[in-house]
Amino acid sequence: MPMPRTQSPDTDPALEERLFDRYRRMSAEEKLEHIGALGRLVEEVALAGLRVKYPEATEEETRLRLVSRWIDRDTMIRLYGWDPEEKGS
Repeated sequence: MPMPRTQSPDTDPALEERLFDRYRRMSAEEKLEHIGALGRLVEEVALAGLRVKYPEATEEETRLRLVSRWIDRDTMIRLYGWDPEEKGS
């Protein structure tokens, strides 16, 4: 039986099949833990980028800029008094 086409051209199809097999064997709890870890990684990378872009910002300002990437402007202003258009995001 031929291997299915890889999802990524730079990935060995046999390795990709091993990855998919591992995903199939994961419990729902393991999958949720994996997704949570990926979400935390995305947040850490975004925070690092904000710290480079705004090196003088306080931790609170950095967090508000991060949150403003996921919450619309009106809600940011209403909940946090933070206008991302004015202060940057």
